[in-house]
Amino acid sequence: MNWKTISRNTGAALLVSSLFMFLSIVVSVLNGNDSALASLIISFVITFIVGAFPFIFVHRTSEISLKEGYVIITLSWLLSFLFGMLPYALWGGPFTIQNAWFESVSGFTTTGATILADVEALPDSLLFWRSSTHFIGGLGVVVFLLLIIPTSSPMRLRLTNMELSSLSRGGYSSRANRTVYIFAYVYLALLILSFLSYLLAGMSPFDAICHAMSVSSTGGFSTRNLSIAAFDSRAVEFVTMVFMLLSSLHFGLIFLSVIHRSIKPLRNPVVIFYLSCILIVTILNAVMLRTSGVEDSMGKSLWTSCFQTISISSTTGFAISDNALWPYSSNALLVMMAVMCGCAGSTSGGVKADRVLVFLRSASVQVNRHLHPSSVSEVRLGKRVLRHSDVYPQLLYLLLFFFLLGLSVFVSICLGVSGSDSLASSISSLSNVGPAIGDMGTMGNFSGIPGAVKYLYTFDMFLGRVEIYPVLAFIVMLFDRRRQ
Repeated sequence: MNWKTISRNTGAALLVSSLFMFLSIVVSVLNGNDSALASLIISFVITFIVGAFPFIFVHRTSEISLKEGYVIITLSWLLSFLFGMLPYALWGGPFTIQNAWFESVSGFTTTGATILADVEALPDSLLFWRSSTHFIGGLGVVVFLLLIIPTSSPMRLRLTNMELSSLSRGGYSSRANRTVYIFAYVYLALLILSFLSYLLAGMSPFDAICHAMSVSSTGGFSTRNLSIAAFDSRAVEFVTMVFMLLSSLHFGLIFLSVIHRSIKPLRNPVVIFYLSCILIVTILNAVMLRTSGVEDSMGKSLWTSCFQTISISSTTGFAISDNALWPYSSNALLVMMAVMCGCAGSTSGGVKADRVLVFLRSASVQVNRHLHPSSVSEVRLGKRVLRHSDVYPQLLYLLLFFFLLGLSVFVSICLGVSGSDSLASSISSLSNVGPAIGDMGTMGNFSGIPGAVKYLYTFDMFLGRVEIYPVLAFIVMLFDRRRQ
């Protein structure tokens, strides 16, 4: 294992975090040296020194092994979490060590769950840092690293193939080396367009940039206690819905649609399936909200249902309604959407609509084979015929996801969380959704859960963000090393 190469590349990931810490310092200075200035300066200095140290003493190398690649990915994320908690922990207030860790992991994994009961009590510079962790995590700390590695480097190609799942790469009609750039182009375009749209909708520049970083990363951190509801603006809510939905679609398909000036790339079976699920759940929830008396008109019911369904399915987690007041059946539908979530190749979490559709098509083919043994049945996605080697890893991922979900639910129940809260919160964490139900719902927070459960949920968030396999590979490597 070449630890020099590993340290140099993980150091680059920390330099990205230090850059945004510096920008947070600028925000603090512009706000008259607010109360977070000292904690941000100390955090910036520590993170910058640790990140820059390997570049001074370690020579550049372009070769990495498979094992080194997985170590780089895992450590880049873990160190980003660790150093990202420094501004919170040093500022103090509600941020104990475990709370600072929870907020940092939730930010970088774009989960959006929080331990804060009063978000508006934070100084603007710390709110900016909070949203910055979403921006970094949405693009991915390893993708930032890939952007600075030369295109011709074998390391770049290998890390690209490790960081982006086969599902994510499937929608790009270009070489793997260009995939990273396309993802970054679309991500930055969504950030800029959402920022300008929020300004036009009436947000202040500070609120606009913070919410733009949250919505483009499908994160969900807000500068207000009541999230999007605090602005009491249909224009702001509409802009949020549009960009939550766009950010949950495959970025490669969005890129092709813009380049070819056609929506034809979006007539993808996965996109159609995903949008159909949102439409069905929106209508069902609207009817239940109206009949239960949560909303006093069908128009309001449809609007609220549409916003919250898109918010949960995109894993953004913004809110205009308190789902603790919703019927249990409505929350059950949202929990189901929280498992599936958006499309591969986007910033959303969950098992992805792609895998769910592959599972349904595979089940349909298997049933057809039993009914018609002599027929030739193939699993298809549009014009593409999926081979066994394409289908098997996706079905195995679903199995792993639900196994880890069951394990998380069991452990959290043993640690004192109720059964329904354990299920919803574990799904929310593993799918990087953010809000769950009850006290941890859209207008609630995770401050009241036991400390051990907070660490459990942050591990779930990490697994969900990197899509399980890299972390499991890293753990297996640790045990292999011990056996040796």
